[in-house]
Amino acid sequence: MANVSSSNGLEKRPKLRFPGFDEPWMTRKLGEMGTFIKGAPLSKADISDEGTPFILYGELYTTYSEVTNSVKRKTDKTVEHQFYSKIGDVIMPTSGETPEDIATASCIMIPDVILAGDLLIYRTEQIDGRFVSFCVKNKVNKQISSVAQGKSVVHVRAEELSKISVTFPALDEQQKILSLLESIDRRIATQQKLIETLKKYKRGLNRRLLSQIEESYNCKLGSVCKIIGGGTPDTLHGEYWGNSVEWFTPSEIGKTKYVNSSVRKLSNEGLSNSSAKLLPAGTVLLTTRATLGEMSIAEKECSTNQGFQSLIPLTSRVSSEYLYYMQIIIKPWCEKYSSGNTFREISKSALSECIIPVPEKPQQDKIVKLLSTVDTLIASEEKEASLLVQLKSSLLQQLFI
Repeated sequence: MANVSSSNGLEKRPKLRFPGFDEPWMTRKLGEMGTFIKGAPLSKADISDEGTPFILYGELYTTYSEVTNSVKRKTDKTVEHQFYSKIGDVIMPTSGETPEDIATASCIMIPDVILAGDLLIYRTEQIDGRFVSFCVKNKVNKQISSVAQGKSVVHVRAEELSKISVTFPALDEQQKILSLLESIDRRIATQQKLIETLKKYKRGLNRRLLSQIEESYNCKLGSVCKIIGGGTPDTLHGEYWGNSVEWFTPSEIGKTKYVNSSVRKLSNEGLSNSSAKLLPAGTVLLTTRATLGEMSIAEKECSTNQGFQSLIPLTSRVSSEYLYYMQIIIKPWCEKYSSGNTFREISKSALSECIIPVPEKPQQDKIVKLLSTVDTLIASEEKEASLLVQLKSSLLQQLFI
């Protein structure tokens, strides 16, 4: 591929092109090239174990990417013929939580899938539907966000989407671009399957190692660590916030084994004037409110908000890393014994009753070493997946206008 000028007067060309292509791209409105149809009037209640493949609008946010080649759900309902997919149909949601969320799409590459709920089906024979989907999700998404209306729930109408302009090349260049992007997507999917396989292996290994510990080593969590809650300083006092003390929230926990830098930080005054506590390095940060049972180990002194009951290990009995690998027991315990209406939460007293096996230190160290080896491998594969996603993002910016 070669780098080329992105424009020549009124002519439009992408920054990066395959050899042999030099013609300027054309720009047209979606409504000039195709039509929009509202999805079938079905909902989650119509999902069944058997029947016809079935997509609901909400799955555009959770399940399907720019191109859909397989469908997870089925329904035993029947609908009018226009609601069954044709290869190349593009589906877009008509409602979402934010203007940014609603600017998404997926091209359906399977015939006869029922397309239902608050979505629009876009049909065109003048441009590859996959190219439209990539454009909507990655290039004209800001245009779509700007016409979305609403506050708690935002909506976008077919009339507004019809006015959205996309810039595209001749069909043979479209297909060349799509072939490259789909090959990267397949590689990303393969990488993600590998990561999931490694995580599944780790869970099995964890259970097997714990099953080998004699029951006589079982003890209450509260007997091998101090359990410390957190808090939030008054946000109206600017002097309580600064850069002196790391202050973690639940959304920052569980993505990595170790954490050392929080998004927001407290001043020493903020720490003194709140129920947040200074936790030592090696504390296992455990989320116990709304998000239950996520864990990371603090690499340095820190504090947390009230969504935690953090574990300070009694080092004569148990190591931080061994406690971390007890998540396989602690997380289900948190989920089982939590309570509350608005937010599920487990109390310090209920958490302290959780039974975990705590063998002698040599056996703990052996378990930690084996599981850490798998974690290192998982981290390496996750880094590779991240690089592939970055590569795709970079290409999308350069191959499209």
